[in-house]
Amino acid sequence: MQKMMGLVRRCVDDYDMIQEGDKIAVGVSGGKDSLVLLVLLAGLRAYFHKPFQLEAITIDMGLGMDYAPVARLCQQLDVPYHIVKTEIAPIIFDHRKEKNPCSMCSKMRRGALNQAILDRGFNKLALGHHYDDAVETFMMNLFFEGRLGCFSPITYLSNRKITLIRPMIYAQEKDVSYFVRRQELPIIK
Repeated sequence: MQKMMGLVRRCVDDYDMIQEGDKIAVGVSGGKDSLVLLVLLAGLRAYFHKPFQLEAITIDMGLGMDYAPVARLCQQLDVPYHIVKTEIAPIIFDHRKEKNPCSMCSKMRRGALNQAILDRGFNKLALGHHYDDAVETFMMNLFFEGRLGCFSPITYLSNRKITLIRPMIYAQEKDVSYFVRRQELPIIK
């Protein structure tokens, strides 16, 4: 916990990610990265010198997943939790019968999350991307698009007036996986 909290704290400080009074939503898929981020930001909230609000939001794509374990974790962390129900899966698989659904699903899920954030009055969205995700994105951009580039630790979406932050960018995949096992986090599969 101490190592991961140190990495997140250093990243937040290095990039000045959190300001006093921020209302931050954590996009929680139920996967390991988003749950680790949620636990770490809840811990940071307890002692960080700039007070901020924290809530968790899950976009339910209509696949019948049970998010009760995530709800229990949020209750333990004293973090409000909201599930936004959508019909993304039926639209993609039943109506459109997409052969390669990943891109469309990602766009629809991101759109639903951004709308939920705006509806609830958040000014920041925290995502669970880590160091290995940044390297993978860099390599995919290089090989598939022929350009050098990656996502930024902080991105301002001017059309939505939302700032994306990635506080786990200094953490490696192996550290995230180890944290999940040690903390016995309820990963949704």
